[in-house]
Amino acid sequence: MAGVKLTENELQHISIFEAITQVEALDCIVDEDDNRVIFVVSKGAAGKAIGSNGSNVRTLRQVLRKEVDIVEKGETLEELIFSALFPATVKSIEVRKDNNGRSTVLVEVPFEEKGLAIGKGGRNVRRAKLLVKRYFGIDNLILR
Repeated sequence: MAGVKLTENELQHISIFEAITQVEALDCIVDEDDNRVIFVVSKGAAGKAIGSNGSNVRTLRQVLRKEVDIVEKGETLEELIFSALFPATVKSIEVRKDNNGRSTVLVEVPFEEKGLAIGKGGRNVRRAKLLVKRYFGIDNLILR
């Protein structure tokens, strides 16, 4: 996750996140389109960051006045997609490049979990798209 340059706004959000959750944020994406902040934490740290019965997330929502998503870091594209679409189950992942060199990742989820993977109004799939673009330079993500 090296090489990502954080804005002053993102650094401020990380500072607030860490003060409330006592968990280190590895990254932060302010997603104005969905009025949310996506925090990336170490593997295994999401539960502590969320807090008992979601208490930390509720506090963060009040302080930041935005929705809050917490995603565990993924070393590989596959790990990041599993984490970004959690709790939906990912059956397969395939990366394709078009003639212009743009890459698309095709993610297969069980039919009965497609709504869960997409999320309300497409929030979850947009979160996954933002993350794979930021860390792996993937231009698009399609659920199938």
